[in-house]
Amino acid sequence: MLSLITQMLGYQFLVNALIVGILVSLCAALLGVNLVLKNYAMIGDGLSHVGFGALAVATAVNMAPLQFALPIVIASAFFLLRLNENSRLKGDSAIALFSTSALAVGVTVSSLAKGMNTDIYSYMFGSILAMTRTDVIISVIMAAVVLVLFILFYHELFAVTFDETFARATGVKAGLYNSLLAILTSVTIVLGMRIMGALLISSLIIFPALTSMQVFKSFRSVIISSTLISALCFVAGIIVSYNYSTPTGASVVIVNLILFLLFLLINRLRRVF
Repeated sequence: MLSLITQMLGYQFLVNALIVGILVSLCAALLGVNLVLKNYAMIGDGLSHVGFGALAVATAVNMAPLQFALPIVIASAFFLLRLNENSRLKGDSAIALFSTSALAVGVTVSSLAKGMNTDIYSYMFGSILAMTRTDVIISVIMAAVVLVLFILFYHELFAVTFDETFARATGVKAGLYNSLLAILTSVTIVLGMRIMGALLISSLIIFPALTSMQVFKSFRSVIISSTLISALCFVAGIIVSYNYSTPTGASVVIVNLILFLLFLLINRLRRVF
């Protein structure tokens, strides 16, 4: 195993993928706990489809994908948040409307533009070869910002997650911190799409949180467990992908699924005994 890891670290594109992937996994796990507890976990899936549409358009017009997609996904997250708060179209319905529309735009643009099939495939299913040096630098900076902001506003995010009404009554600006959560999620989704793909990135948000909640009950223990699980599953997925030549994103998801089933079994056994 050690020799395999040493061999992997000899390839710069794998080092890039590990750096970005671990950082994105940590961000996704932290945010995922909040989103799952707020019953808004599928926002990751919706925003990833918006990101796919934006990346397809950026590729078609020869613009920098990350820089083009990020503001569009953030704007979409804000719009989804406002739509959920002030409209009859709420929750899953709003997300489904956005995700299907954005996916349709991305597929249409890719079919009209020539020579985009490879790029679009990597955006939909992920590709560790897609990470350029510029992407790595941007991803590291943005992921660091996400982690720092989450830590700084941990207590406020905790408050609006568990009881938003009470948080408002105690003077917490719930709207501001909901917006912060939406922005951090958007950044994480866009950064992770290059490796995991638009169709699989939401798994990094959902799986670690749900896995941890099978065994741990306190918010802090779930947060710590989720970050460890997310990072370990990503590294394990990369190793599986390299060793067996399987798609990276799918390998990471399968490792997450196996660990989820294991924790589920532990939870059931603990209840029995």
